[in-house]
Amino acid sequence: MTETVIRTDDGTFAMINVFEVEPDKQKELAEVMREGADRFIRHRPGCLSVNILTSLDGKRLVYYAQWRSKADIKATMADPDVQHYRDKAAELAKPDPHAYTVYSIHHPED
Repeated sequence: MTETVIRTDDGTFAMINVFEVEPDKQKELAEVMREGADRFIRHRPGCLSVNILTSLDGKRLVYYAQWRSKADIKATMADPDVQHYRDKAAELAKPDPHAYTVYSIHHPED
């Protein structure tokens, strides 16, 4: 997949981690997360996409990754290379990770 697609009932899972970060550390955190995603996460079995969003006020970073299964998420989180980046990120900010499924989607009328 070359783009992030959000659908209901497609069987995928999202791992969303919202970090609370000091504004002067947001860019460093974003780079840590980008490097980990580029070097390891996107190559893991079951990874569909990784998206890193930074808040305009500099106080948050949202890490949104889509996966084929909960087992793929669990296996990835057990990888020592991934744990290294998780630990580096936790030194810079307070993480709050959770797995999600898409409940509903709403678009403006065409």
